[in-house]
Amino acid sequence: MESQITSESDARHARRTLGVCGGAHCLHDGFTDAIYVLLPIWHEALGLSLVQVGLLKSITSAALAGFQMPAGFLAERFGAKSILAAGTIVAGLGYILAGLAGGFIGLALALAVVGAGAAVQHPLSSALVADAYRGGGRRAALGIYNFTGDLGKMILPTSVALGIGFVGWRMSSFGVGALGIAGGFVVWMALRRIEAVAIEAGKASGPSGPAKGWGIRDPLGFSLLSTVGLLDTATRYAFLPFLPFLLMEKGAEIESVGFAMTLVFAGGAVGKFACGLLAERFGIIRTVVLTEICTALGIIALLFAPLLVALLILPLIGVALNGTSSVLYGTVSEFVDENRQARAFSLFYTIGLGSGAVAPIIFGAIGDAVSVTFSLGLVAAMAILIIALCPFLAPKIAKNAA
Repeated sequence: MESQITSESDARHARRTLGVCGGAHCLHDGFTDAIYVLLPIWHEALGLSLVQVGLLKSITSAALAGFQMPAGFLAERFGAKSILAAGTIVAGLGYILAGLAGGFIGLALALAVVGAGAAVQHPLSSALVADAYRGGGRRAALGIYNFTGDLGKMILPTSVALGIGFVGWRMSSFGVGALGIAGGFVVWMALRRIEAVAIEAGKASGPSGPAKGWGIRDPLGFSLLSTVGLLDTATRYAFLPFLPFLLMEKGAEIESVGFAMTLVFAGGAVGKFACGLLAERFGIIRTVVLTEICTALGIIALLFAPLLVALLILPLIGVALNGTSSVLYGTVSEFVDENRQARAFSLFYTIGLGSGAVAPIIFGAIGDAVSVTFSLGLVAAMAILIIALCPFLAPKIAKNAA
């Protein structure tokens, strides 16, 4: 009977942890992706060039990449729940600063703060969920957790776009900032309550004992996988910031741009589930090849399509654009030891987000020098480049999965 009660208590603890971390994921992904809607507004209102627009997104991405590992070290010292809550509040303060900005420098500082605050979420929430479900069901729980991020990508950019139409971009930024500050306190109080209940129930929690090194069993295989992840992230981060500009060239209003971004993110949410199933049925490499072909063809079709047709294409692009990352994320564990999963995922995320910081600058400069259409055409070519690496990655995956 006592064992049954403990099991039920553990299950409640796990569900509550997943709920809070999923809520944080929803909020943080909404923070980072609402920027896509604000970029063209800042471009017009503050007279920014496309290179500056790309730099703003790159600053956010660089902060996201650079603060993921420090977030883990801070969590070891001060506790994951405190750092997760603090990061949420810091991201909210970044949006407050953005609402006060009068030019590029002010926005750059604000988005660096947003990125630094948002960086804590992925490694810490993933670790909290994984630890809560260490008794079983971890993969399914992390799948639900990943999906909540896509909900944020759908909800917050649309809300910001609508808010801009009613109260302007500055007040919309203040509103997002207030949401972040309030959300940080809610996360802290909720996780503190969950921890207190777990202690009362006698549930021990915490990571396993220390281990040496990074635990990467196949450095070449992990490097190839990380390179594919780098290019895939660069494709996504080079496409999304300049999609609003392409749509506005086709005659879209700002409200339509927010709706269009929601279509992409909705497709991305479907892609994370669908591509996981495809990978199980047809294999990882075949699925990656399929998603990259669809990404490239979708972007090319988008360049020449009228606005209405472009809107219809966007969900399909979203499926392929996000689907690859879901497949790659699930493959990382095959190259590393069990007790070094978190560290390997942190490294994989850092490499990918690092490329995401550079890509908008490069493709923004190309867009300024030639055109947005030409720049996005090169993004489609980069998706094809990923396919060229797949024959080298395939035997490594087969070897480590055996």
